[in-house]
Amino acid sequence: MSAQPDQEAGFGIGTDADQQETREWMDALSAVIDKEGPERAHFLLEQLLEHARQSSIDMPFSANTGYVNTIEADQEAHCPGNIAIEKRLRAYMRWNAMAMVVRANRLNPADGGDLGGHIGSFASVASMFGAGFNHFWHAASEKHGGDLLYIQGHSSPGIYARAYLEGRLTEEQLDSFRQEVDGKGLSSYPHPKLMPEFWQFPTVSMGLGPLMAIYQARFLKYLHARGIADTANRKVWVFCGDGEMDEPESLGAIGLAARENLDNLVFVINCNLQRLDGPVRGNGKIVQELESEFRGSGWNVIKLLWGNGWDTLLARDKTGKLKQLMMETLDGDYQAMKANDGAFVRKNFFGRYPETLKLVEHMTDEEIFELRRGGHEPAKVYAAFHAANEHKDQPTVLLVKTVKGYGMGKAGEGKNTVHQTKKLSDEDIKYIRDRFNIPIPDSQLADIPYYKPADDTPEMQYLHERRKALGGYLPKRLPKAEESFTVPSLDTFKAVLEPTAEGREISTTQAYVRFLTQLLRDQALGPRVVPILVDEARTFGMEGLFRQIGIYNPKGQLYTPVDRDQVMYYKEDKAGQILQEGINEAGGMASWIAAATSYSTNNRIMIPFYVYYSMFGFQRIGDLAWAAGDMQARGFLLGGTSGRTTLNGEGLQHEDGHSHILAGTIPNCVSYDPTFAHEVGVIMHHGLKRMVERQENVFYYLTLLNENYAMPGLQPGTEEQIIKGMYLCKQAPTLAADAPTVQLLGSGTILRESFFAQELLEKDWGVAASIWSCPSFNELARDGQDAERWNLLHPTDTPRTSFVAEQLGKTTGPVIASTDYMKNYADQIRSFIPAGRTYKVLGTDGFGRSDFRSKLREHFEINRHYIVVAALKALSEEGKVPAAKVAEAIAKYGINADKVNPLYA
Repeated sequence: MSAQPDQEAGFGIGTDADQQETREWMDALSAVIDKEGPERAHFLLEQLLEHARQSSIDMPFSANTGYVNTIEADQEAHCPGNIAIEKRLRAYMRWNAMAMVVRANRLNPADGGDLGGHIGSFASVASMFGAGFNHFWHAASEKHGGDLLYIQGHSSPGIYARAYLEGRLTEEQLDSFRQEVDGKGLSSYPHPKLMPEFWQFPTVSMGLGPLMAIYQARFLKYLHARGIADTANRKVWVFCGDGEMDEPESLGAIGLAARENLDNLVFVINCNLQRLDGPVRGNGKIVQELESEFRGSGWNVIKLLWGNGWDTLLARDKTGKLKQLMMETLDGDYQAMKANDGAFVRKNFFGRYPETLKLVEHMTDEEIFELRRGGHEPAKVYAAFHAANEHKDQPTVLLVKTVKGYGMGKAGEGKNTVHQTKKLSDEDIKYIRDRFNIPIPDSQLADIPYYKPADDTPEMQYLHERRKALGGYLPKRLPKAEESFTVPSLDTFKAVLEPTAEGREISTTQAYVRFLTQLLRDQALGPRVVPILVDEARTFGMEGLFRQIGIYNPKGQLYTPVDRDQVMYYKEDKAGQILQEGINEAGGMASWIAAATSYSTNNRIMIPFYVYYSMFGFQRIGDLAWAAGDMQARGFLLGGTSGRTTLNGEGLQHEDGHSHILAGTIPNCVSYDPTFAHEVGVIMHHGLKRMVERQENVFYYLTLLNENYAMPGLQPGTEEQIIKGMYLCKQAPTLAADAPTVQLLGSGTILRESFFAQELLEKDWGVAASIWSCPSFNELARDGQDAERWNLLHPTDTPRTSFVAEQLGKTTGPVIASTDYMKNYADQIRSFIPAGRTYKVLGTDGFGRSDFRSKLREHFEINRHYIVVAALKALSEEGKVPAAKVAEAIAKYGINADKVNPLYA
C-alpha cells in the first residue's frame, strides 16, 4: 500500500464542501481529547467508524498518518542521561570509525585491491546506537538474560569504534580492519564465525536479519512458555536500512510477529532515504509506505522524522501549510535538501508557499540547514526508544529519518556516492574534525590518529558506568553453553538399529521418526528437542506427535479441531513443543536457526529437527543455511522425500538431485544420504554426541526416503565406518578364482539397485561384485582432500591415505558409483580411488519428471541394468572382458543406446 505524497496528511478524500462543519467536528474531538483523554477519543472514533460501516458508507482504509513525529513534543519521555557527554562520545566514535576505514584504504599492497568499508551508514545511525547502548540494551547477567541486537551490518565500523573506547578492542585490531587472515583482524561485517565472542548475528545478506529476528523473538516466547528459560524481560532489537526493506524476506514475516503479539521485538528502520546507488523512493515516500505496511499488519508504528527545531516551526504553523509541504515533498527532493545548503533549502523547500517561507524569515541560512532530522536528535531518539521499549502486546517498528553520511560534508553527506565513499582527502578529514570538535591538531591530521580520552575523564567514566548499569558490554557472544548433557548410549535406539521383522518394510523417514520418538522420552534431553514442521507432518508420518507433545501456539487452542475424536488429533497448546510453520520453508529455517543457536543466545542447549521436502531446502533457503554456518548453528536438517527418482509422482519441481552438492558448500554442514535405518540411527546418535555432548560447531543434514523396504540391521563394528562415509555392506559372491571383480558403491535408495546388479553380474556375466554403502560422499571427499593437502605440505613425511583408498585398497577391480543425485556428488572421490583402477559414476543429471520409479531410474540411467553395463564397460577398459560383452548387455537389457542424454531431455 504505497503512500500518495500529493494528498494532504495522507487522506485523499476530496474537497471539503462545508469547512465550518468540519471545524466543529474537529473542535468536538479536540475537546474530548483534552477533557477525557485519548483513550475515550479512540473509542468514540471506533464507534463512529463501525456505525458508518453498518450504514454501507464506503470508507477506503488508510494506515497512514501525517508526515510528522508520532510522539508529540510534550509527550516525549525525558532522557535521564547526560546529553552533552553522550554527544562527545558519539563524536569520538564517529571519528574513530571514519579513521579506521580511511586508514585501511590508504594501504596500497603490491597486488592492488582496496579493503573497502563504509562510513556513511554509521554516520546516519550513531545517535540511535548511542541511545540503545547507554540506556536500553541489557547484556546477559544474573538479573537479565540479555537483549539481542541485529546490527545494521554496514555500520559495523561504529560498533568497533565503541568497543575501542570501552577497551574491548585495541588500536592494533582497528588497524587490522578487514585483514583477518593472520587472526587478529576485525571482520568486515557482523560474522560470528570470524569473531565468535563478539558478533551474534550476521546481517549483511540483506533481508535475512529482519526475518531471523522475528523468529528469534518468537523463540524467546517459546522458551518462556515451555519453562526452559525466563525470557520475559528480554527484547530483540533489529536495525535495518529503508532500502533493505525491499528484500522480500524483510517484510515476509511481519504478520507472524503481530499475530503472536511479539512485544519483545523492536524494528528500527534507518530511513536515510538512500539505497546503495540512489534514493529508495525518489518519486514517493518510503516512510509512509512502510508505515502502511507495518500498521496494516498489526504493528505499533512510531515515526521519528523531525528534530527539535521543527517543533517550533510546527507550533507556529497555524495554516497547516508546513505539514502539507512536509507531506508533498518527495524523498528525492528531501535528499537534495541535505546534499546542498541552507540557501537551497530556503528557496526550494520553504519557498514553495508564502506561508512556509514566512515561518523561516527570521532564520539565517545556516540555522535553516541545522534543522535536523529526527534520528539526529538524541533526546527524541531516547523518547522513541522508550515508547517502543514500554509498549505491550504488539511488536513495534520505529521509522527514523536520518541523513546518510551525516557529518561528512561535501565528501558524502546526502549524496548518491556516499555508500562507496571510503577514501577521504585531508580537507574532508579536517572538515569532520572541526564539525565534531575532535581534539587532534593539524600537525597530526595526515596520520588520521584514533582518539581515546584518558580513563579518568568524565566521558570515559560515563561510558563504563552506563554499560555497568546495563549488565556489561555489547555485542557479546557466548561460544559455548554453560550447561552440559550426556547423550544416551546408542543401544537406546535399538528399535532403529535392529533388522526389520520378516515381511516388514519401513522407510528411512520412519526410522527417523522412531529415533526422534525415543529421544523425546529421555528425561533430560527430551524437553530440549524442537521438532519443526512446514505443514508436511502427515507426509513424514509425524502426526502422532501432535497429541503427544502438542503444537506451540501462544493462544492455545481456542477452537475445537475437526479431528478431536481421533487419537492423533491436531492439538495446539500454549506450551506445545512442535513449531508448525505452515507452508513456509524460510520461516521453518529461521525457527531452526533460533533453536540451533540457543546455546549461545540463551545459554540453553536445544536440539532442533527441521524436516521438509529436500528439494525445498538448500535450493530454496540456501542463504539462510550459509548464515546458519556463520552463526555456528547446531541441529538436524532432514530432507525428506529425497532423491531425483524416489518422490516419483510429483515431478520436476519436487525431485531433488542436488541438495547434497549444495550442502557440501557449507564447511560446517555434515551431510549424509543413508540407505538403511541403522545408518540413520548411527549418524544421528553421533550428531548428538558432537553437537550436544561435546558442543562442536557443526550441523547435520540427512536425506530421508519415502520408499519402504526391509532393513538389514547394524553390523557391529561398522559404526565408525558409517560415520566416515563408507563401509562394506555385502561381500562379493564366491566365484572362480579368475572371475572378474568389481566394487559397487552407492547411497540412498539407489544403493538397493546395486544389490540387484550384483545378482545380474554374477548370474549373467560371471562377475563378482562387492557392495559398499557410502552414506556420505561429501565426508569422503573432505577426508580425501584433507589427506591430499597434508601430503602436499609435508612432502618428506609418510603420506596419509584417504579413507576411500584405505577401504578400497584391499580390493580389486573397477569401482562403480551410483546415486540418486547428480554425477558430481559421487565424482568428488575420483582422485582418491586407488591408482590404476577405473572409476565410473552414474547419477541423475537433468530435470526430474513424473512417472513410476522404475521408469525414472531407467530414464536417468541409474538402475541395475545401467550399473551392470557400467561395470562391464569398466572391465573392458581394463582388458578383463571383451567390449562385445558390453554391447551384448545393452541389447540383453533392452537399453536404447541412442536415446537423448537425460541431462538435456
